[in-house]
Amino acid sequence: MRLIDLSQPIYHECPNCPAHPSVKVEYGATHEKEGWHLELLSLASHTGSHVDAPLHKIAGGASLDEVPLDKFVGEAWIVDLRGIRPKTPIGPEHLSPKLKTALKDSIVLLNTGWGDLRKSDDNWKYDSPYLGPAGAQWLVDHGIKGVGIDHYSIGGSRDPDNSKTHEILLGAGVWVVEDLRFGPEALAAPQPATLWCLPVNFRGFSGAFCRPVLAVE
Repeated sequence: MRLIDLSQPIYHECPNCPAHPSVKVEYGATHEKEGWHLELLSLASHTGSHVDAPLHKIAGGASLDEVPLDKFVGEAWIVDLRGIRPKTPIGPEHLSPKLKTALKDSIVLLNTGWGDLRKSDDNWKYDSPYLGPAGAQWLVDHGIKGVGIDHYSIGGSRDPDNSKTHEILLGAGVWVVEDLRFGPEALAAPQPATLWCLPVNFRGFSGAFCRPVLAVE
């Protein structure tokens, strides 16, 4: 079995959602001073590759530790949307031609190509394609259990679409993984591939960092 990494790295001042505080990494101990090494992190729980739980947008929704772990593992389909124009809402017209199989209980991963553009500029922060509300509803209607995208927000950077997309997905119990990157190995993998997307066990949290990987034979 091979594991194909879909994650984005976290590091000091790495790109992240502009509504969140900047990522800070400091050293609590170093080999030179203390004889051992330790990092101190200051960042939002929705930073880097991370999972959204219903609580993120749904008042009273399930927190991350209330979602069964097996929901974060399953057959995943990568939808190749590279070349889609900036700010485009991804809808049924983009999804249905590329997803002609039964999707019940599967995971859909949206590859817009913007995972390769990750940097702290206005283009990446505000102009990405995103899953529009109509596309989110189409996926819910087809019975998926999870959806991911290669940007910090599945619903883009602007309301009302951002909130609507999240509410449609999370309100239907569909979890979300954001800030992915699809390298050549992922794009060449047979489909469907098994996705493992296990979040850190933070009690009561609306989201958490994860290490998304495709497991292929």
